[in-house]
Parts: sequence; structure tokens; C-alpha cells
Amino acid sequence: MSQKPTLVFVPGAWHLPECWHKIVSAMEAQDFKCVPVALPTVSSNTEATFGDDVNAIRDAIKGETTQGRNVVVVVHSYGGAVGASALKGFTAKPEDENTGRVIGFFMIATGFIVGGVTFLDVLGGKPPPIWEADYEKGVATLTVDPRELFYHDLPEEEGKYWVNKLQPQSLKAFTTGAEYGYPGWKEVPVWYLATTEDRSHPTEVQEMFTQKARDEGGDITYREIASSHSPFLSKPDETAAILLEAIQVFTA
Repeated sequence: MSQKPTLVFVPGAWHLPECWHKIVSAMEAQDFKCVPVALPTVSSNTEATFGDDVNAIRDAIKGETTQGRNVVVVVHSYGGAVGASALKGFTAKPEDENTGRVIGFFMIATGFIVGGVTFLDVLGGKPPPIWEADYEKGVATLTVDPRELFYHDLPEEEGKYWVNKLQPQSLKAFTTGAEYGYPGWKEVPVWYLATTEDRSHPTEVQEMFTQKARDEGGDITYREIASSHSPFLSKPDETAAILLEAIQVFTA
């Protein structure tokens, strides 16, 4: 397959796929097909689950591989958990030469999921200080100013714009799905982009997770960017350049 891979973009919790628009525009200008995924749990549907998110990503991947196109999956934050889980069955070289596969995994400010546990289990069974679980309403609610948490290095008006774009987050994204969790990052080359000015996911935690994943057999290239939790918004050109570098390695 000589054609460029399709890029499947997976946002984090509370975020619509629109958050990727700067990177999508940059990559489309390089003639890449881009498929941003809307996560079912990022909505007012409190019955949407971790598994629903995984299946939405799988549908996006399958829509490309069945057309003979290879795929690079690009994930951010919570999207790393459902994104890695969605890789199951898509990474091996297919017998049918007309079927594509996932050839690379590009991770931004996220973690490395293991099988058999929920997202909340990984956090020790309770939410971190930045959000709380509202079991009565079935949502996860931010407890910190989201502009400071996600977008502190954006101009004030742009930061406010993206805060207003945040959506309700189904709590079941974090409390269900142990049976769906899958460490797909072990099966493909990974590039990890750590955010060194992150107020949501500290850099030292990102470094620790990356080293642990390497110790468990992950093929991981580590890069850093001086940005908030959302470099695809505050440093889009630099983020796109690193993504392009990763794709060149994935396709070599």
C-alpha cells in the first residue's frame, strides 16, 4: 500500500471532535484523509459507556481498513484508553492484500491502558482532584476551571470559546468497560507527545507511564512539547510537524 494512511482522531473526555480542527486542516493540506471520531459518552446520554466509545472508534478504523487503507490512530487524554482498546484485531498484517490495518499509534498527554480494569480502577477507584463523580446524575463533573486546566496557554477569548464547547461527560465512560480494555499500544509502534506545561496531566506522570509501558514491551518514541494539555490548539503547527515525523516512521 503506497497511499498515505488515514488518520483517525480520538478526543478526550468532555471534548467534541471539533477540537482537532487545526491539526486536521494541517494534515489535510498534506493530502491525508482525516476521520475525527465523536465519542458517545461525550454527550447528554448518561447511558453511554466505555464500550460504546471503543466501538465508535472501531467503526471508524474498519471503515478505512475495509477500503484497503492503512490507519494511524491519534489520541488525546481519555481517548488514549478507548483508542488503544479499539486497536484489537486491527494491527496484524491481513492475509487479504486489499485490507488495511493500523500501523501506528500517536498519543498526546494520555496513559497506557491495561486489560480487565475500568478507567476509574486505574485511578485507584476514585476520581482525581480535577473532577468528581455525580452518581445521581450519571455524569463526571470538572471541579477546576477548565480554561486553566486545558487551555491556559491560549488567548483569553479563544480559551473561553473552547470552554463553551465542552460537553457533559457520561460517568459510565469511567466506571464501565473492564471487558473492553485492551493494551493495543503493545502491538504497534507508538509515538508519545508529552505536554510539559500541563495542568491536568503532570509531565512527570506522563514520563512514568511511558517508562512503565516500555518496561512492559511497548515500542515507544517519546517527544515533548512546551504546552498545556491541548497542544493541538495552542501549538498546532509544532504538533502537526511531530505527527508528520511519526507517520514517516510508521510508513517507512
